[in-house]
Amino acid sequence: MSNENETGQRWFVQYTAFKVASEWRRLDRSARADGREALAQTVEEFAPAITTWGYSTIGLKSDADFLLWRRGSDPKAMQDMTAHLLQTGLGVYSTITHQLWGFTRPSNYTKKATTQDQAIELEDRQTYLIVYPFSKTTEWYLMSRDVRQGMMNEHMRIGHEYADIRQVLLYTTGLDDQEFVVAYECEDLPRFSQLVVALRDTEARRYTLRDTPIITGIHRPLREALGLIG
Repeated sequence: MSNENETGQRWFVQYTAFKVASEWRRLDRSARADGREALAQTVEEFAPAITTWGYSTIGLKSDADFLLWRRGSDPKAMQDMTAHLLQTGLGVYSTITHQLWGFTRPSNYTKKATTQDQAIELEDRQTYLIVYPFSKTTEWYLMSRDVRQGMMNEHMRIGHEYADIRQVLLYTTGLDDQEFVVAYECEDLPRFSQLVVALRDTEARRYTLRDTPIITGIHRPLREALGLIG
């Protein structure tokens, strides 16, 4: 799949999951309200250079309470933003438990991106986000390009049968512990699970080295997602 738009824009993208310390909920109501608002305002201060979408992971992941999906063009600005977030009233009680990031570029296996593959360019978000790191085995890269292309064709054919499910692929080979970060958006979690089962029946599955941890979040306006923390 391709994640570079017609103008050649290459995005730097981060999915950052935060766990909030139990001490946070023992603060008085006004202090918590001020702390949440400080974090939300920090997000707004870095817009529009960095676009941020909020997700609640409460009840879905034991080591995460909320997740920020951020899109920008400058890794340094993203780092500055992260530092500022951790210094806000809520941030000082928060720990980053998952940091999945990478950049977009055209795929080696497709000539043209489909609408399904261009979720990174959209401003509206679907209800559910599923994101995880992904790496291939050494054997995958030692095969010929034609053999790999054939397996990817099967993989993409199944994906296109679920055209209502959006996807984003990030590249991070040599930059982090995984080679890719894969994200999906959907409106129906059981249907997404069906897609995963179908993809695991393909030949390419033999060459998956790692595809965990899987983080699922529910998209909400940022202040609403933060409000669920308490």
